[in-house]
Amino acid sequence: MKQTNTLIIGASISGLASAACLQKHGIKYIIIEKQSQVAAPWRNHYQRLHLHTNKRISNLPYKKFNNTIPRYPSRKQVVDYLEDYQKEFNINPVFNTEAKSIKRINDYWITKTNNETYQSEYIIIATGPYGKAKPINLKGMETFSGKIVHSYQYKTGKDFKGQNVLVIGFGNSACEIAMDLYEQGAVPSMAVRSPVNIIPRDILGIPILEISLLMSRLSSRTADKLNAPLLRLMFGDITKLGLRKMPYGPFEEIEKDGKIPVLDIGAIKHIRKGHIKIYGDIDHIENNTVYFSDGTQKEFDAIVGAIGYYRDYAEIIDVDKSRFDDLKFNINKQKYFGENGLYFCGFWINSTGQIREISLDAQKIAKDISCNFYSNYNG
Repeated sequence: MKQTNTLIIGASISGLASAACLQKHGIKYIIIEKQSQVAAPWRNHYQRLHLHTNKRISNLPYKKFNNTIPRYPSRKQVVDYLEDYQKEFNINPVFNTEAKSIKRINDYWITKTNNETYQSEYIIIATGPYGKAKPINLKGMETFSGKIVHSYQYKTGKDFKGQNVLVIGFGNSACEIAMDLYEQGAVPSMAVRSPVNIIPRDILGIPILEISLLMSRLSSRTADKLNAPLLRLMFGDITKLGLRKMPYGPFEEIEKDGKIPVLDIGAIKHIRKGHIKIYGDIDHIENNTVYFSDGTQKEFDAIVGAIGYYRDYAEIIDVDKSRFDDLKFNINKQKYFGENGLYFCGFWINSTGQIREISLDAQKIAKDISCNFYSNYNG
């Protein structure tokens, strides 16, 4: 059994940030990663992906993006940044090592993996909220002769050139995938089941996340009321596009639902121009024909399900599962923060950007572990 002060599970953005912050406080740690490289999620994303948050507020602790990198870095530029981060801070994950069970025994956390067993006083779950893809479950989908893939399997629109493709969902990934399909010669449509909030990525050249920072001290309802006239001016009546507006605004959506509204990077323009067609919820599928809940129908050659992910961490941690109900909220409101030495980094959704929150989380966690460690040591 290997022993360490802190065990970090996951070596992508959250894990690397946590490791660097622990180093700054002189805390010994081991970081494990089930894949063979750091930043595995970013390596596996679709090729067109760019950060939807600007680089100024999307860097990890103690290291900025290079000045030559554009405001919204590409997938590859993010991977390169994370690789450089790993090297600069000499972070050496134990690769191909997956946590299978995590239990609190006496005063320690015992983590069993497919390789070693680890004993630690503290543990940081840094696997993120997107660990396990939600299954695509459509009535009649077994009769569909075309390709049906989850968004995590989607790589490029080139694979669907000339095909009618239905994208299920209207989140940030769904919208960017639909745009990529159009740009690569496919004919995309979107099936949108739920009401949506849409905000621009930039306003008059200013990143929306910078504006959100200024408004973060206001209540969510007040911020939404202030922004509503501008959003109406920029997007008009989205119901005319076949979309439904949520009954509350984007700030309240983040606070109530723990979900990020759509940051528009051009999808609305394509919908207006007819490049992307909007349909409602799917009722069922017969062969290659998709029947929608409003009675319309259309044949498709392929389906991409951009339907999101589960948080899969709760399955392996042996604690009261009600403890995880609070994880959609910001870490400052998290009543279980650090209880029994268990921390979560990168699970909280915030209006000021997830990577910014990860950076803040990692620093706060490392400081808390440091205070506890040196307090116990001096005692």
